[in-house]
Amino acid sequence: MIADRLSPSTVDELRKTIAQCDRDGVAVSIEGGNTLHAMGAAPARPAVTLSTLRLDGLVTHEFADLTCAVRAGTRLTDLARDLAEHGQFVPVDAPLRKKATVGGTLAAGWLGPRRHLYGRARDFVIGSNVVLADGTIAGAGGMVVKNVSGYDMSKLYIGSFGTLGIITQLNFKTLPLPKRRRTIVAKLPERTRSRAIAQIAQMAITPAAAFCVEGFRKSIDGDDGIDGRLFLLLEGSEILLDRATLDVRSALGRAGVPEAVIADTGAGESFERVLDASIAALGERSITYRSLGTAGSVEQRARDLRDAANARELFTDVLFDVMNGDVFLRVSERDSRAFAEKIEACDDDFRRIDPRSAIVAGEAPIRASLNAWGSDPHAIALMRRLKERFDPHATLNPGRFVGGI
Repeated sequence: MIADRLSPSTVDELRKTIAQCDRDGVAVSIEGGNTLHAMGAAPARPAVTLSTLRLDGLVTHEFADLTCAVRAGTRLTDLARDLAEHGQFVPVDAPLRKKATVGGTLAAGWLGPRRHLYGRARDFVIGSNVVLADGTIAGAGGMVVKNVSGYDMSKLYIGSFGTLGIITQLNFKTLPLPKRRRTIVAKLPERTRSRAIAQIAQMAITPAAAFCVEGFRKSIDGDDGIDGRLFLLLEGSEILLDRATLDVRSALGRAGVPEAVIADTGAGESFERVLDASIAALGERSITYRSLGTAGSVEQRARDLRDAANARELFTDVLFDVMNGDVFLRVSERDSRAFAEKIEACDDDFRRIDPRSAIVAGEAPIRASLNAWGSDPHAIALMRRLKERFDPHATLNPGRFVGGI
């Protein structure tokens, strides 16, 4: 008899448990910190929950070689703390870092806002260990930065939403930890946002992160002007930050933004609040969408999505990534019943604006009837063939991924 909730403490225990589930036709829903649980559809059939939280800890840190190996259930804050002891880090940015796990973040393919500067989290993966549906342990790569010839199988599991295998360990290359952090928050007067975005894009020193915000008043630092507010994160040496700060002041001045609040103390926590806001739900009366695209189209997409929601008389909070082109739009109502009455028509409007916009947060029951992923990608046929090859009995996260995979 298989329990409703499984929490193996070793890879061997996990391997045997998964193999039994696969033989018995029992579906498995994989869970790390459960911070991104609102992404994806519900399992296609009843499933037992398998938690990876007991598979945690830093396996090794070869700090002289700038590499590390970490178990999948390790919290992001724990990994950051351990690497920081030797002045290093891996840019894995995700909401709720105290709960989010390394394996869950990479399996979900979460894209962090510092990727324009450092690269995507997947770009730092140099090796992996994965348990397949039949209990096979599959290893790829290793602990050497340039060691892959042929197919880099580790990348196949990243962003596959746990439908191909359960990640148990990831090996990363690391970076030197920035010495200092600074945030700059500016209220944007009317008709200044587009000019501010253009000026920031032309800066000689690239911000580590740059967002335009409308709303999120209890979540993200600062107050809105007519055009919302701008949030910047700077990272680097003291000399670099001081030079970048002068450049930001000049850029905002040219855009017509008269003042900004600059803070060093608590800069990291302030940045984490922005990350957390991207999936912050308002009980059962909100849903948050993410639209991916280019930085050049981000302001217009954000405006179009916001206006579509407002036309349906829904409230909106907007967060968009100036450097990478991501838009997060939280739509809400005053109560869950009014929200449920409006959101389906609004969802159709969103799909016309961006067919691939995906739901990333929300506790509203109506979410189960919406298309969590938007339209299928062009590679959906290939993705289905991979699923059939890796998991022929559809044991792992069945139906949760794009296209019902």
